[in-house]
Amino acid sequence: MLPPALDEAPSQRMALGIAYRGDAYHGWQSQPSGRTVQDKLETALAKFAAQPVTTLCAGRTDTGVHGLNQVVHFDTPLQRELFSWVRGTNRYLPPDISVQWARPVPANFHARNSARGRRYRYLLLESAVRPAIEQGGCGWIFRPLDGDAMRDGAARLLGEHDFSSFRSSECQALSPIKLMRQIDIGRRGAYWRFDFEASAFLHHMVRNIMGCLIAIGTGSRAPGWMDEVLAARSRDAAAPTFAPQGLYFVGPVYDADLQLPNHTHAMDWLP
Repeated sequence: MLPPALDEAPSQRMALGIAYRGDAYHGWQSQPSGRTVQDKLETALAKFAAQPVTTLCAGRTDTGVHGLNQVVHFDTPLQRELFSWVRGTNRYLPPDISVQWARPVPANFHARNSARGRRYRYLLLESAVRPAIEQGGCGWIFRPLDGDAMRDGAARLLGEHDFSSFRSSECQALSPIKLMRQIDIGRRGAYWRFDFEASAFLHHMVRNIMGCLIAIGTGSRAPGWMDEVLAARSRDAAAPTFAPQGLYFVGPVYDADLQLPNHTHAMDWLP
């Protein structure tokens, strides 16, 4: 007896973890130009699966923003070993996009709606000279930064707040109220690393916070100014949006019982 055709086989839901450099693409979300990470991924999946595949992601990223563990899900009747989903899809992807892992997930899993939180990281070079080798992979500031002042300013954002002052005018989120769970600021040599975890993020929220933290770090503003910006609930009160090049979507946070990987090798590569 012949096996059922693909369109007659029972469907399963799959999740993939994707790492990518964003500087060559017009963000994550599919566009007519085809020059997005989602377009490249779905083209590769379609070639591997020999049929169209539509993905939904955990968090859309903008032009120039990178992904360390972007998670997508899709439904497919194709039955393959997990390593085949990784290696087979990567065969058709450009070198700056790579599937890191594949896992079957319950039918009610949703890459975005099942997330309990999200994590971002910003990598910043403090140097009198602009970056070269790391160009496109980090932000740059030529003035010295005060780490204690920035940590003081960042601490004022912890907890549940209305983050309208850090929200892009193009943001489509239903509510500006988010829970900021953690902001860690560290330094290794000339590189500063800012780690953010929240229930969710508004459009440009991290980059707008970074603009304010740098204003505080350079002494242009006092740490207490962050309270004023937050209370204003107006984008006009905050600093300009900082550059996208140093921003990395670290990935979503899911319930532990899903057993989805939350770490990729690229996380160890960053300073």
